[in-house]
Amino acid sequence: MKKILIFFLTLSLFLNLPFISAIASDGDTTEENMDEIVPQEQTEEAQQDTQESEDNSEDIQENTEEKDVDTVSQSETPDEIEPAEEPAVEEAQNTESAAGATDVTQVDDSLGITAPSAVLIEASTGTVILEKNSHEKLPPASVTKIMTLLLIFDAVSQGKIKLEDTVTTSTYAASMGGSQVFLEEGESQSVDTMIKCISVASANDASVAMAEHIAGTEELFVEMMNERAKELGMNDTHFVNCCGLDVDGHVTTAYDIALMSRELITKYPQIHNYSTIWMENITHTTKRGTEEFGLTNTNKLIRQYPYATGLKTGSTSLAKYCVSATAEKDGIELIAVIMAAPDPKGRFADATALLNYGYAKCSLYQDLDEQPVVKVPVQFGVSEEVLGKYDGTFSYLSTTGEDLNSIEKKWLCVKELKAPVEEGQEIGKLTYVLNGKEIGSIPIRASQKIEKAGYSHYLGRAFTYLLL
Repeated sequence: MKKILIFFLTLSLFLNLPFISAIASDGDTTEENMDEIVPQEQTEEAQQDTQESEDNSEDIQENTEEKDVDTVSQSETPDEIEPAEEPAVEEAQNTESAAGATDVTQVDDSLGITAPSAVLIEASTGTVILEKNSHEKLPPASVTKIMTLLLIFDAVSQGKIKLEDTVTTSTYAASMGGSQVFLEEGESQSVDTMIKCISVASANDASVAMAEHIAGTEELFVEMMNERAKELGMNDTHFVNCCGLDVDGHVTTAYDIALMSRELITKYPQIHNYSTIWMENITHTTKRGTEEFGLTNTNKLIRQYPYATGLKTGSTSLAKYCVSATAEKDGIELIAVIMAAPDPKGRFADATALLNYGYAKCSLYQDLDEQPVVKVPVQFGVSEEVLGKYDGTFSYLSTTGEDLNSIEKKWLCVKELKAPVEEGQEIGKLTYVLNGKEIGSIPIRASQKIEKAGYSHYLGRAFTYLLL
């Protein structure tokens, strides 16, 4: 009789008969429609810790009672041993690789920055720490090649080219003036070697050869550069060539350079394998035979600053002296951009001053822990629940000396969902709280699609139950 009743109750879920109802969410993830939850692993750990602390308390109490048999106690009964508190459930808030809230400080005279334009940002969050006229449009010289390198690595990542591919130098590429590695017309080098020539020696000829190899012509490659700049929000940038030679209309800003530098080093950290090379030889193979040619890094910070990891220098008569300097210390990666410094030593001194300031002021919180499983019930679906997946990781940068160990996490999820549920649909969020203030969050999304159950599904489940 009980099975027959369950059979008809199951059918009623599909037919939506009035004697049974289910309250389900259509996926509204506003905080009013979400409840704080304790993920299963967190609950189990808390229970286990509580049980262990209770067991320890009993052992301590027994030992105390045994000692009281042979000694005179200070009170008639031993002091009560309180069990350890259950660990507080960490509360969390969502922010995909989120930036910490920090006020942008203007460069003051105490730092001695001689360049008219500069900016300092933290790489993982993109937080601007310090700036000086960072949105002033100026010619960038060879710092332009950061975008050229970014597009090269994009092409490698997309499988359009390989590091082992051979690149042949055209007449036009070989004719480039300025800094170069003296590639000859018809000379071939691997993509890997061309990247070294661009990163280490700031080679204009190698830059144009790679532009032609990827896009067919430098002009088409420059179109790609400007499109990529637009995607990154480089709103004050316009490229005219791929190597940074002075020409009207070829401008960018310190802030925009920081944006493309951040994209390059965070998306393709292998760039540091090239940008940290101090000296290395390449081999020219031409009709005259083979000849060794030495590359020397134009970025003197690689030798002068202990935490330097790159990235690119540039100088022309119009742009003066520029650098995008990257460094890493104690897990914090900073980007210092200097534009139009009056002399080559000044740009490196300015970059060093910014980096030292950043490392003195900044502390970084990154939640790299494996997060517990989140499950949300699903009504009227072919599956009764859906697993959540975390959309990104959380980072927070502090410049005010806050105790980042006190950051708490809170899980918020909808009570239940109503099928169909789409893969990637937001079902909750993991929020992060510091000193009672929410500092960011990352979304929790449905890990799979849950179709709405049909008549045949419910009928099959009902008959399966009857046969048990």
